[in-house]
Amino acid sequence: MPAPTTASKPANDRRFLGRLSLPERRFVADALRTETVGGVLLLVAAIAALVWANSPLKDAYAAIRDFHIGPAALGLDLSIQHWAADGLLAIFFFVAGIELKRELVAGELRDPKAAALPVIAAICGMAVPALVYTVVNVAGGGDLGGWAVPTATDIAFALAVLAVIGTSLPSALRAFLLTLAVVDDLFAILIIAIFFTGELNFAALGGAVVGLAVFWLLLRKGVRGWYVYVPLALIIWGLMYNSGVHATIAGVAMGLMLRCTAREGEEHSPGEHIEHLVRPVSAGLAVPLFALFSAGVTISGKAVSDVFTQPVTLGVVLGLVVGKAVGVFGGTWLAARFTRASLNPDLAWPDVFAVASLAGIGFTVSLLIGELAFAGDPALTDEVKAAVLIGSLIAATLASVLLKLRVRKYQALCAEEERDEDHDGIPDVYEEHDPEYHLRMAEIYERKAAEHRERAQLAGASRDEADRPA
Repeated sequence: MPAPTTASKPANDRRFLGRLSLPERRFVADALRTETVGGVLLLVAAIAALVWANSPLKDAYAAIRDFHIGPAALGLDLSIQHWAADGLLAIFFFVAGIELKRELVAGELRDPKAAALPVIAAICGMAVPALVYTVVNVAGGGDLGGWAVPTATDIAFALAVLAVIGTSLPSALRAFLLTLAVVDDLFAILIIAIFFTGELNFAALGGAVVGLAVFWLLLRKGVRGWYVYVPLALIIWGLMYNSGVHATIAGVAMGLMLRCTAREGEEHSPGEHIEHLVRPVSAGLAVPLFALFSAGVTISGKAVSDVFTQPVTLGVVLGLVVGKAVGVFGGTWLAARFTRASLNPDLAWPDVFAVASLAGIGFTVSLLIGELAFAGDPALTDEVKAAVLIGSLIAATLASVLLKLRVRKYQALCAEEERDEDHDGIPDVYEEHDPEYHLRMAEIYERKAAEHRERAQLAGASRDEADRPA
């Protein structure tokens, strides 16, 4: 994370989980606010699905979930569940693509040195859960096909947990969790594209590539209007679905094409503007509906006990709870150790472990990968979904306990971050610890004063011209 600017800070010192820059802090706050609301809706949708699927109305739930709709001639006669997983989640991955592009060009990932730590943490946070799953299933004679299920992190669900428990997590920890999730999403996308692509239809794939090229060209030419891009995006999505490549990849590709750097005269880049418009649709509609039609599994005492006795489901639970925490924490510690990055003195390594435990909440993408991995076995698919739900619940509980132990420290840090005694809209901590701040403010004031004097002189000259006799 970016280090705070201090007069005495050595040039070669790198601070991990230090204070964010003020613009980055504001961006993270806005992004996390939307994700938190979406996470709460996701939580409500998941609970509603479980209650519905285990109520006397469970037959109605199954009938709606399996109801097919769509043009069969275009290869899109899909069930409601598939429309949610393949269609609505394309919106979620479109936003993920924009987030990734922004991180690469304007966020934490633009600097290779700063990016090394969250990237290594994310890689270890996916490799260790996969290893845990593999070891459990090799030892128990289970199915190795689900190795990717416990590798994903659900940032919306993780932030919903934070909202529910009311933890005042410092902005640096929240930003680390967000960056970690963005990198995690990237590798999850690669896993889906590489390992869960079926038999390829090269004609449809070629059409999707041509559509993406047209999409890119229109963006470069500065063409505007949703009525141009939305129909084109639907065509690209339909072609990608029929190509055999998972349709959500189309969303990622289009998100990565958007420009995420602001030009002169622009308050926000096109990517940030579109993300601001689409994120509420993703977090408030697409992901909750996916959860509603994917999380509805029948839960019984025997089903719960089977989760901890069958190698496939036990591997998923241990991968999420143990593998994620150990992987993210271990990767972070190793990266900090070998890049000589020092931990923010206001925080401690147990704080990092608590956030690493939150990464074990692998709801949305884990459910999706579970459906893809065991598509031919509906019973096993439901068991894996139950394991994802139970593993995510255990990880959320563990993280909540760990974060509650430090809640007073976090509240004090957040209060310090928010303190603004001069009411100028800029937290005092950014002024007190930056010796160049007042010099920059003086330069800005002088520039504005010069512009004001110049406008006054021009206005005076115009009046003199008007008063002069013809």
